[in-house]
Parts: sequence; structure tokens; C-alpha cells
Amino acid sequence: MADVVKWWTRLTAVLTGAVLALVVPAHAWAASNGLDDVMIEAAKRRTRSRGGFGFFFVGGLCCLFVVAAVILAMVLISRNRKRRR
Repeated sequence: MADVVKWWTRLTAVLTGAVLALVVPAHAWAASNGLDDVMIEAAKRRTRSRGGFGFFFVGGLCCLFVVAAVILAMVLISRNRKRRR
């Protein structure tokens, strides 16, 4: 049971760090430069001239990179702990 608690604590710390490192600065940037007005105007003038494939593709790649970085960090941390014992 102690191993489960250790892994849960590590996973929570990694996810909290990822949220603080990625979401909070993006939210602060979006709130500070008038982007809300631009988004409202874009929603009002929604046109279907282009497909949205590029947005989802780039967003998916970004998500994959973040997940890969979190997994890599967890693997490196666990390897480092095994070597000390």
C-alpha cells in the first residue's frame, strides 16, 4: 500500500507541475492582451472557408509532446531512485 501512495504522490506532483507550467501562463497571457475581444469577434464571423484540420493536428502534437515529457520525467525519476538503493 505504501508503494501505491508513493506513486500517487509522484503522479499528483507531476500533473500539478505540468498544470502550473503550462496552463497558468497561457491563461495569464490570454487575459492580459485583449484576446477575449478577438475571440468573440471570431465567433461572430465564423466562416467555413478553411478546414480546421491544422488546428487539431497541432493541438494533438502538442498534447503528445506534453504526455511524452511527463512519462519521460516519471521514468527518469524512478530509474534514479532504483540506483540509490
